Amino acid sequence: MSPLSTGSTVPPVRVVRDTWARAGPAGRQPPGEAVLFHAGEFFSAVELQGMTLDGLVRRVYRETYRRTDCPEDAAVRARAAANALPAPLRGRVALARQCAAWVYGCAPPPPLLSVVTDHRRRTTAVPAFGATTMHQVALGPFDVNLVGGVPVTTPLRTALDIAVHGPEETAVDILAALAAAPGLECPLRLVEAALAGVRRVPGKARALARLGQARTDAGGSGARP
Repeated sequence: MSPLSTGSTVPPVRVVRDTWARAGPAGRQPPGEAVLFHAGEFFSAVELQGMTLDGLVRRVYRETYRRTDCPEDAAVRARAAANALPAPLRGRVALARQCAAWVYGCAPPPPLLSVVTDHRRRTTAVPAFGATTMHQVALGPFDVNLVGGVPVTTPLRTALDIAVHGPEETAVDILAALAAAPGLECPLRLVEAALAGVRRVPGKARALARLGQARTDAGGSGARP
């Protein structure tokens, strides 16, 4: 019995592996995608905790786990975060702010999921007292892309949002990480120039100071060499 069990038995490793093998295509992700398990869909939360102790899976976010032979990347994190959203919001909002930065590997896992939707579009309200915060904002045609099939704000839009709205204790570090991450193409000088040209942005001076500090930390160009 797993040390986490308090009465319910967790299938031993051999049984889990046999069940895994018999799951068939319906219990697996499409070819080329990492295999993820969401508590309550194929295995219970207790079973997944036991499988974690046995080294079969690792927790990605909240109640989503990945097989240990599948690497964690941006697509895996995006799909795990999407699974934590209220079902009516999935596919209708974009992961944003610290959540998007985490998807890109540039921030710690967020305690709350931040999502955005265009203010011109009607969408479902977020349940009260939940672990998701939704912001209605102006989104441009190039502010959102798909990561693992999940809408996520682009690195440049994410950097802008972090500069303006990011937590005081981590915003500069997240910005520097976005600028330094290979493949993201997120030069902070472009974010700084875009923000400087916009009027009436609450917290604009603080955001520009954060961007300036992050660029200094990154070597002056907004991206580390």
